[in-house]
Amino acid sequence: MPNQLNEENGGKVLTLHDNGKLVKADYEYFVPEFERLIRQHGKIRLLFDMIGFHGWEASAAWEDFKFGIAHFADIERIAMVGEKSWQHGMAIFCKPFTKATVRYFEQADATEARKWLGDA
Repeated sequence: MPNQLNEENGGKVLTLHDNGKLVKADYEYFVPEFERLIRQHGKIRLLFDMIGFHGWEASAAWEDFKFGIAHFADIERIAMVGEKSWQHGMAIFCKPFTKATVRYFEQADATEARKWLGDA
């Protein structure tokens, strides 16, 4: 399970923080919560806090791919906050797989990421 999965701004922003490797079981928890918010609010915004994140196990990578296909148009904005150059590269790599506007923020700019997600 992710270390943190929080709703903010009345459920219109979902914050995901995982400080290790994502595993398939993480998606069994995350996906129903995400889909509940979509039913309640329509499109949402996602803050993916990648501080301490180390990637995916193979089965989790497949779950992430399926999640991306199923929810291609359900996310309005994605703010990815990281600390490593490969995390910035991951933000660039994921752009063609979503209709969301994707921005990468360095760890020092996490407050700016939250502000950007909250902007109308």
